[in-house]
Amino acid sequence: MTQYCLTVTCPSARGIIAAISTFLADHGCNITDSSQFDDLDTGQFFMRVAFVSEQGAGLTDLEAAFAPLIQQFAMQAAFHDEAQKMKVVVMVSRFGHCLNDLLYRVRIGALPVEIVAVISNHMDYQKAVVNADIPFHCIKVTKENKPDAEAAIMKVVEDSGADLIVLARYMQILSDEMCQKMSGRIINIHHSFLPSFKGANPYKQAYARGVKLIGATSHYVTADLDEGPIIEQDIVRVTHAQSPTDYVSLGRDVEAQVLARAIHAHAHHRVFLNGNKTVVVPASPNAYGSEKMG
Repeated sequence: MTQYCLTVTCPSARGIIAAISTFLADHGCNITDSSQFDDLDTGQFFMRVAFVSEQGAGLTDLEAAFAPLIQQFAMQAAFHDEAQKMKVVVMVSRFGHCLNDLLYRVRIGALPVEIVAVISNHMDYQKAVVNADIPFHCIKVTKENKPDAEAAIMKVVEDSGADLIVLARYMQILSDEMCQKMSGRIINIHHSFLPSFKGANPYKQAYARGVKLIGATSHYVTADLDEGPIIEQDIVRVTHAQSPTDYVSLGRDVEAQVLARAIHAHAHHRVFLNGNKTVVVPASPNAYGSEKMG
């Protein structure tokens, strides 16, 4: 039996859950997990349903049969085959902790993605990437060549068939045009607990303020720097005895974990855009299982 999931966003209305459940049952599908959220402030409804096709119904047939419900409830809906790994392009500069963490998680099957390319504006991680049998592209970026560099980046993305770009501490600002073209498909890790301490040297800013908690934020990239919808955050406790360099070291682990969790949620189709925020529904059972445990 094939495992699928259905994601739905639409205006809130009575009978949506009943209609979806009835549809799946009528087409020989058994629901294994379901999460939904009704936002009373925006009037929007969000739902993710995981199910198995017990009678062999395929995606094409399900999509065609579901069309009347899409029209009835003014839905944005999509069916996904959960066995299909999302294709990802990772971009990195000179801080490699997030890249190395992602390479390991993908290697053991803890992230349901396929890294189809790594792009960097430096050569530091070429060997690590090539040793993982992943294409490496060094694309230098300057003020003078930025449009050409972004065109080269987008060519890699398009040629590789990537569904998602991950900025794993890529220290270049993307153009408004690229952000709009890839809206909802670029995830960044910011080494700060946004919306506090934006911009450069957030750990130094946090140290100067004497904070007791530092953290990291993973968010979708928009044209407004560091203002994109937040997907995942976490924190680590610090004291007055730590230095700014301690903050950086402690923050590295948090950054890697937060970015991995954001990618995991996105790849499992658990993240819904809700204006300038997100709705992130819980993971289905066994979603965190990996092929190589231990």
